[in-house]
Amino acid sequence: MRDGMVLGVERRRRWTVEDKLAILGEVGLDGWTVADVARRHDLTRQHVYQWRREMRRKGLWPETEAPSFLPVEIAAPSTETVTEPAAVTAEITVVLRNGRQLRCPGGFENATLARLVRLLETA
Repeated sequence: MRDGMVLGVERRRRWTVEDKLAILGEVGLDGWTVADVARRHDLTRQHVYQWRREMRRKGLWPETEAPSFLPVEIAAPSTETVTEPAAVTAEITVVLRNGRQLRCPGGFENATLARLVRLLETA
């Protein structure tokens, strides 16, 4: 507090376990990140991470699963003749920050495409 003005949040909130679990459950829904959820509930990201550790320690939040390998079968090569598909022409569309679009056929070299993008952004 300075000169009678509140400069920051001066409160200490108490969160129930149910509230914490509900907030933790929002992470990952509809692409929400920890930062998005923390901002929405007026928290810091550290709070969310700390609550996650606390809930795991209490056994209320599931542990992350370790990566696992899936079995793969390799099929024998087929003896059928393969016909070539019709030629497909690829097109590259680049939307620039200024709203312009650059459309060009596929097969451009990266350096050439980068030069064109720079030229159109500065024009």
